[in-house]
Amino acid sequence: MRYIAFFLMFVLFCPAVTVAGVDSKDISVPAEDRLLVRRATKDIRLIGYTRKERTMTVSSEVSGRVFSVNYDVGQAVGKQPFIEIEPTFIDLEIEKTEQSIKRLDIALKRMQVRVAYLEKEFLRIDSLYSRARATGVKRDAAAQELEQARLELDSTAQERAVQGTVLRELSERKLRHSISAPRGWIVTKRMVEPGEVIQPGTPLAEVSDYSGLVVPFSLSGEELSAIKSLAEKFDAELEGVPVKASLKWINPEFDEKTRKLNVELTIRDFRGQGRGGLMFVLPLQIRSEGLFIPKAAVTSRYENPTVTVRETGEVVRLIPLGESGDYLRVAADERLVPGTELLAAGNR
Repeated sequence: MRYIAFFLMFVLFCPAVTVAGVDSKDISVPAEDRLLVRRATKDIRLIGYTRKERTMTVSSEVSGRVFSVNYDVGQAVGKQPFIEIEPTFIDLEIEKTEQSIKRLDIALKRMQVRVAYLEKEFLRIDSLYSRARATGVKRDAAAQELEQARLELDSTAQERAVQGTVLRELSERKLRHSISAPRGWIVTKRMVEPGEVIQPGTPLAEVSDYSGLVVPFSLSGEELSAIKSLAEKFDAELEGVPVKASLKWINPEFDEKTRKLNVELTIRDFRGQGRGGLMFVLPLQIRSEGLFIPKAAVTSRYENPTVTVRETGEVVRLIPLGESGDYLRVAADERLVPGTELLAAGNR
């Protein structure tokens, strides 16, 4: 009871307690509740349209008559070759070369048998010569005949190797009579029909890769800086569907007329049908003229708006430029730099 009575007397006779060296105005305020001057920004929307990620021109390495074209514009390339060239003449050349190789193989076997026989015959005559039962002329003639047979065998083997190379070359040329394109790519142009005679290097079709989409932009420095400040993959919209986009490349050459840089963004997680012309929207926040002043710090907001700097107590008159949510956008003032703390309008 004595303690309770003492506490009541303390409360009655000491209604206010101050802490030495601390003013109630200096008590720290949480950062999120402080009224700070901010650099003015504005929200914009970059709008662009999709393009294919890659494109390739299909052409032939050989000449000939087009036998078939297996894909038309708008179709995806599958397992079949894109274009087939009539292989009649190349097949005949291959057949002729194969026959030559067979003939040379027979000749090689015959010469190998002859060389084996002449080697035995030379060894027999050489043995007789060593025992003085055969003349040197006969021995020399056998050696010369054996050497000639060996040379003929080597020559035929070389010719067989050349024909083998020719056959491999013809086989490679025949493979090029079937012109392929990357599987899954879409045909966007077709410039040949069955029955046409084509020459090497002539463009026959164009195929494009729509598995990944890109969006080209021409951006100002501020817009590019805003994109660079985003994460590596940032949120955007494609035909109203949320997607992730990223910066693919920046061309350092700028347009002298617009003073803008060409950049390209890439989209890889879009699950709809990939095609050109899809609307891409990227919301951005870029720097704007002036400063953002919290409305809670502004008095006489519409007629003669002012704010008070918390640290110095100086009253600064504002020149309004617009509004943005809880902030008033005003003209820049050297007394109000970004980060300056202001007093609330009701605490002056």
